[in-house]
Amino acid sequence: MKKIEHIGIAVKDLEEANTTYAALLGAENYKTETVESEGVSTSFFKIGESKIELVAATNENSPVAKFIAKRGEGIHHMAFAVDDIEAEIKRLEAKGFQLISKEPKKGADNKLVAFLHPKSSNGVLVELCQEAPARPS
Repeated sequence: MKKIEHIGIAVKDLEEANTTYAALLGAENYKTETVESEGVSTSFFKIGESKIELVAATNENSPVAKFIAKRGEGIHHMAFAVDDIEAEIKRLEAKGFQLISKEPKKGADNKLVAFLHPKSSNGVLVELCQEAPARPS
């Protein structure tokens, strides 16, 4: 693992949270994006080398909607940048970590992502992130 890529924060209202975090961080978000496969809309803020990802559910069946219903708004996940997500999945699985998905999928911010189940990482949802390969033109 190379670094903390971002911290994901589950929010009920993305627009309201954008206003709050812009005031808190003294910077506007640089990107918003919807990830249909996860049922979320996201907003990213960059602070130095770190990023904050605000995540709001786009439907009531989204994992984020279920998270907020159970725990309320707050820190949802910790994401780590990796060079080779498939190798990292294999390494962590061999170490006994439980994966939510054993295959990387397209995530927000041009990333391939995979998640570790919080039961195997002291209650923290861990996201692995690799820059998605450039598509040929």
